[in-house]
Amino acid sequence: MRKVCTRILLVAAVLATAFAMRLGGTSSAAAPASQVTFYRDVLPILQNNCQSCHRPGEVAPMSLLTYEQSRPYAKAIKEKVLARKMPPWFADPQYGHFANARTLSPQEINTLVTWVDGGALAGDKKDAPPAKEFVDGWNIGKPDVVLEMPQPFHVPAQGTIDYQWVVIPTGFTKDMWVEAAEIRPGNRAVVHHVLAFVRPKGSPWMKDAQPGVPFSMGPQGEARGPRPGGDGPEMGEQLKGYAPGIQPLILTNTARLIPAGSDIVLQLHYTTNGTPADDQSKMGLVFAKNPPAQRQITLMAPNPRFAIPPNDPDYEVTSVVELEDAVTLTSLVPHMHFRGKDFMFKVVYPSGESKTLLSVPHYDFNWQLEYDLAEPLVLPKGTRIECTAHYDNSANNPFNPDPNKLVRWGEQTWDEMMIGYFTVTIDRHASAAGLVKFLPGETKSSLTPRPSVTEPSSGVAPKSGTAGSGAAQ
Repeated sequence: MRKVCTRILLVAAVLATAFAMRLGGTSSAAAPASQVTFYRDVLPILQNNCQSCHRPGEVAPMSLLTYEQSRPYAKAIKEKVLARKMPPWFADPQYGHFANARTLSPQEINTLVTWVDGGALAGDKKDAPPAKEFVDGWNIGKPDVVLEMPQPFHVPAQGTIDYQWVVIPTGFTKDMWVEAAEIRPGNRAVVHHVLAFVRPKGSPWMKDAQPGVPFSMGPQGEARGPRPGGDGPEMGEQLKGYAPGIQPLILTNTARLIPAGSDIVLQLHYTTNGTPADDQSKMGLVFAKNPPAQRQITLMAPNPRFAIPPNDPDYEVTSVVELEDAVTLTSLVPHMHFRGKDFMFKVVYPSGESKTLLSVPHYDFNWQLEYDLAEPLVLPKGTRIECTAHYDNSANNPFNPDPNKLVRWGEQTWDEMMIGYFTVTIDRHASAAGLVKFLPGETKSSLTPRPSVTEPSSGVAPKSGTAGSGAAQ
């Protein structure tokens, strides 16, 4: 009897071992949740994907540099990564490949979730990688030059603030090639966006502006004059922008030009939040040691001629530009406001062949992302860049300021914009003027019957041959 029992136990043990190996093997079996720790497993993921924003002075509301800072947000981290809301990245993976894609791998997501489910343990500090170093808050390293607003701008507790403009002389006595640039708001709580433009020596744009003194041009002043095709002088070339989600400019084998004697013109959009505040924003620049072979510039495909009817859940706006010379496309930036729903970039070659470059099916105004092509794309003369955007002006849009309002182009966030920014490189000796021809875009309401709306006669319509110089974000 004892021999029979022994034999049964032996067979049972063999079967149990075989069953366990069949389920997942021995050495490759998943580690228990308790073995996933912050210092060894989680911190490297945070360093590589999160800390550029989640640290003091940056756009994120909390820091994730240490265990003590991260532990209270463990459940929120799990929720956001499972919902694919963090890191913020909105490109449809069916179209295009992007060098700066901010996505976590399935393994990284599993590590974070397992860490949380296992009690979010700290582990041994000796397992931690070296702390990631940041230079005085700058993401571009130590700047060669910092251009700062000479005096703070006071933001009141309440009210609507027109765009502010500040002219900052550079004092550059020779052409300067910028290979890295970063704009740092002085007070992120009230700074919605900042754009920096290059005003060449002798330009009539803002010729009466007093250097260093903030001024505005009225509620629609920016649309009346400085936009390409407006009634006034043309804006300068856009150098760099800041908005939540926009990363610093860091270039390799190319650079942006600031001609000798130029000024930098800052466009600042402030929003009140119930508390008086002051802002003194600044921009850091790192210069190339030698002139590059290629020059980078930002162009745009806008359509300001739209009127979104009240309660329209799927209003369509398109924009089209045609290249007047060959360029190399490097990045794309869709831009709308709170009613923005989705955005698509398509390229149409002179042969008629077309290709979708980027689709953002769920646009989020709170994250103004730039999508850097993994492989720069050469576009011959005659190529068209076509953009299609949809807007949700219904009560189903939780961000909609007022679904009963007819919405037109405007600078405030409760107005709308439709701009497809795109960055290209050209030979540094080539002219940046006249690179694109603006073609008519279209609009289409989803309501049936379609409402009778008189389209606005906007002063922002670009003229043929104007190099895109950027617009309000």
